[in-house]
Amino acid sequence: MTSPGSRSIPDLFSDAVGQLAKLIGNEFALARAEVSEKASQAGRAAGMIVAGAVCLIPALVLLLLAVSAMLISSGFSAPVAYLMTGAGAALVSGALIAIGLSRLSGDALKPSLTLDQVERDKIAAKEMIR
Repeated sequence: MTSPGSRSIPDLFSDAVGQLAKLIGNEFALARAEVSEKASQAGRAAGMIVAGAVCLIPALVLLLLAVSAMLISSGFSAPVAYLMTGAGAALVSGALIAIGLSRLSGDALKPSLTLDQVERDKIAAKEMIR
């Protein structure tokens, strides 16, 4: 006769499988939440790129004219002054775009929390089966 607290191996195995199924369901929910968060992060990064580009255009026009005028008044020829200011503007624009693109990289958008949790769950599941 078995005591009330002891359970058969099929019952234990059935519980383990049930817990594993519930764990997998929770992992999918976690993955959905993390992917949603990463998609939102990508949207914000794209918005920052667009906002940076839109705000940069009129500001650059004014700044480039002022810098060119300063260079011309200090002795540079007009074409050289415009070339120098254009190169500076290209560097600033490139930096803004690079920052936005780095936020859209695969590593930044990878669902790392979910992947780590799935790995831990895989180890736990192996331990349950042993």
